[in-house]
Order: sequence, then C-alpha cells, then structure tokens
Amino acid sequence: MAMDLRQLHYFTVIFEQRSVSRAAEHLCISQPALTRQLRQLERSLDAVLFERLPQGVSPTAAGQALYGHARLLLRLADTTREVVHSAGPVRESVRTGLPPGTPTPWLTQVLTSLRETVPEAELVLTDANSTGQLRMLREGHLDLALVHQRPPAQLTARLLYEQRIGLAVRPGHSLAARTVCRLEDLDDVRVLVHSREQVTEEHDQILGAAAACGVQPQWIFAWFTENALACATAGDAAAALLTRPSAHRLLPDWTWHPLAEPEFRLPTWIAHQPQTRAIIARVAAAFAAIPFQHDDPGSDNSSGPVRQPVQQPVQ
Repeated sequence: MAMDLRQLHYFTVIFEQRSVSRAAEHLCISQPALTRQLRQLERSLDAVLFERLPQGVSPTAAGQALYGHARLLLRLADTTREVVHSAGPVRESVRTGLPPGTPTPWLTQVLTSLRETVPEAELVLTDANSTGQLRMLREGHLDLALVHQRPPAQLTARLLYEQRIGLAVRPGHSLAARTVCRLEDLDDVRVLVHSREQVTEEHDQILGAAAACGVQPQWIFAWFTENALACATAGDAAAALLTRPSAHRLLPDWTWHPLAEPEFRLPTWIAHQPQTRAIIARVAAAFAAIPFQHDDPGSDNSSGPVRQPVQQPVQ
C-alpha cells in the first residue's frame, strides 16, 4: 500500500483541530477537497478514522492509533529533506526538561559548551516541574530530565548541583534586617513554601526539622512556579522559602537570607533511561561537566558537579 504523506499531513491537522472545516481553513484548501483526501486515506487504510459529530469530528480507535505513527512518518520525512539539503553533519534532537528556577548563567554555559563538545546535538527544551518531567521521561516524551527530586532507581541519574534554600523576607518585616535566618526565627511567622508535590524530600525535611525543634511557623502551602508574589500576597505571607536565584527572579524587592541551623539544600539531578541513544548520554555528561558557580560570595550556596553517576540502572 502506497502511503501519501500529504494525506497523512491533512489527517494530523484534522485530528488536532477536531474539525474538517477548521482544518481546511488552517491548510488554506477547500473543505470538499479536504474531505475527499480524507476519504481516500480511509479507503486506502480500510478503516474509519473519524466519527462525524454535529460540532466536528472525533477520532476513532483507528484514528488514535494512526496519529502517533503519522507524526513519526512526517517527522522522518522532514528529517530526510534536511539531510539531503544540508552540507553539515546530521543533528539529533535531544528533548530536555528544565525545572523552575534553573540558574540562567549556568544554563548558558552548558549550552555554549554543548555547541563545542556535542555539536551534533540539537536541544529541544521544555519547562516543566519535576513530577511532570519524570512522567514525560517515562512516557517517552523527554530524553533528559533535570529534576529537583531523587529520580527512581531504574533511571540512570547523577547529581548536577545543589542550591542553598533560604528565606525571602517581605520589605519592612523585622527579619529583613538579619544577615542569616535560623529555623527557630520562623516561629509563628507566615511562610510561603512549595507544595509537597513539587519538592517532596526538601518539604519533608524542613517541616520535620521544624517539628523536631518545636518551631511552629504558619506554613502557607502553594503550587507555584512564576506567581510567588501573588501566592504570598494571597496568603499574607511575611516570608517565602526559596533558593536565591528564584527569590531574586520572583520576589526582587524582598530580602533573601540563607537559612541556617539547620541548613537545607535543593538538589538538581539529571536523569535518562538506561537504554537510550549514545548522544543522550553524551549530552548528560556535558551538563555534568559544567560546575555550578553560585552568586553568593561568603556563603556555601552550592556544591560542585558530581561527575560520576550516583545511581545505576537496575539489572
């Protein structure tokens, strides 16, 4: 059976638009012409791909199955054209997740280094939290995940760096005058913290340490990545637990102090599947080769990279 790539492209647009008329408008062709192409594709496959509804179309089980295969074939066709018309080496896509708060200077160094050390790698970056990245890695939608929680043991992973967790204090609050904040200073203070689903280990460590010390902050739990100020304002928080880069980006008018006695750190791991393309392991090694330079002279705000994998895939 000959496969018409144009018909596959039309099919994917209809699938994504859930409407033949909207797909025709998107493709700049007439609706009858698009309908004919769809019927020809269904006849060639001997399968009904869409259920016709009053408000559009809904993919059948056959349509659902074809969609992923069609996207792959179209992507391969595009890659073939790029290879034929390119005088340079073939570049491989490496889909990489980035967690909120990734330090821009460090990431810029990594990307600059990759152009020299792994020039055939083409990074496709996706912003996502740790839980979402690990799910996408498991489902095959990411090749590399940078996460703030220890990856599952079945993945190949290494620790890239750690950032010190501190306290961003609202302007005018008495804690803003401190140089260092201790956990006991937070007693009865309204403090914004990430929800447990975002930073599970650090969440449990901080709350456990406070309970062990008899300290009772008024914790305000919220799931946030960019809207820390809105969450703090809504919760009438006097302070927020964040790393320094995140505090400076999200709460630029607040004063940040390192949290001491005890000290807490937010790790960043890089993880990938144990059985994967060689280029993915090379890109992961390139990430790990760039030391994390913190911007807080006078305090031990981070650790250097760990260059050897600290977790091995289960045999």
